[in-house]
Amino acid sequence: MNILILGATGFIGSVVAARLPADGHSVTGLARNPDRARIKYPSINWIKADLATLTDPADWQALLIGQQAVVNCAGALQDGLSDNLAATQEKAMLALYAAAETSGTELIVQISARTDGGAKKRPFLATKRHADEALAASGLHYVILRPALVIGRNAHGGTALLRALAAMPCILPLIHARSPIEIVSVGDVAMAVSKAVAGQLPHGADIDLAGNDVWTLRDLVALHRSWLGLPPARMVTMPAGLARPITWAADIAGKLGWRSPLRSTAMAVMPEGVLSRQDKQHRPDWRLATAAEIFDANPAGIQDVWFARLYLLKPLMILSLALFWIMSGIIPMLSPLAASRHFLPFMSQGLANALTIATSLLDIALGALVLLRPSARAALYGMLLVTLAYLAGGTILEPSLWLDPLGPLVKVLPSILLTAVTLAILEER
Repeated sequence: MNILILGATGFIGSVVAARLPADGHSVTGLARNPDRARIKYPSINWIKADLATLTDPADWQALLIGQQAVVNCAGALQDGLSDNLAATQEKAMLALYAAAETSGTELIVQISARTDGGAKKRPFLATKRHADEALAASGLHYVILRPALVIGRNAHGGTALLRALAAMPCILPLIHARSPIEIVSVGDVAMAVSKAVAGQLPHGADIDLAGNDVWTLRDLVALHRSWLGLPPARMVTMPAGLARPITWAADIAGKLGWRSPLRSTAMAVMPEGVLSRQDKQHRPDWRLATAAEIFDANPAGIQDVWFARLYLLKPLMILSLALFWIMSGIIPMLSPLAASRHFLPFMSQGLANALTIATSLLDIALGALVLLRPSARAALYGMLLVTLAYLAGGTILEPSLWLDPLGPLVKVLPSILLTAVTLAILEER
């Protein structure tokens, strides 16, 4: 069968995209950057597309030619610079369904979520729910799968946060530590998609994918810490109110394009936990892997410990670099005459002032651009190049600065290393 996968480069989508070719299907994935996706997944056909722009049925016509099934693994937690929930999770899906009715598409498999509960009015769940309802009313053959918290070899979003919390030193601060959580293996999600595509699930099936065990957040963090091979640590339950400044900061980061799992949508869901519907009608009739089986099948390596320890440090590193560069630009502009004195033996006062102001504005610009996810990589490279230029210029114009007791040039070297490390861990998936 020819299958089009939406979100094929994501945490769930990449596993589904690996499973279906192994079942003998021909898979095509949509990606914003197909050239990069093709390097990582060469056995899959790739098409350049952004779901947020596919909001008219005509936008889907060419994409659906020859495709017998569509598997939607795409999703986003919250609106931001990188995501538009209304466009991606609702408008694009309604356009897809309309186009599929006339294109001969035989099946739509929707990876959704449980969309009721106290947070059901949140855009993430509301747009998912509207798309699910429209699919059920469309007349198309469909299967809706609603995974609980998805655990796998890789990590993204909530599962990445679990690893980061588990790897914290000495004391593990937890909010909503008693919240109940069900989990499911990402491999079992891919298996459910495989069953749907193979016709083993009935038309109109609406299935919750969750194991039989119900965990608390506290227990899941302890399980992940054990999986990482770290000794037990004391867990401290924190009042939910203490999370508000973190959530506020995470929401701002989301507006700048960073997809933090600590945003307000996740915090609104967590008091109730992540639970499936308990009636048999919505439960799978096959066995799902237990947590122990998931972790036993995916033993942790040292790279997992590094990832977990760096995960929460990454935003602090970016913020530190941003503040360092912005302040290094603002401070000289408070007293440009004093700041330009190093240039005076080599140029006029006017030119020295102009150079001081120009470099200060450049520093401020780089500090601001690193805060924006789309421009962060370019800004980090810019920081490296500008820093090396400053070091070269300082060495040529005033080499004695290397021996200055305050170390104005020596202190730049750690910032170069911090920039390089931030660049190395910048990617989110």
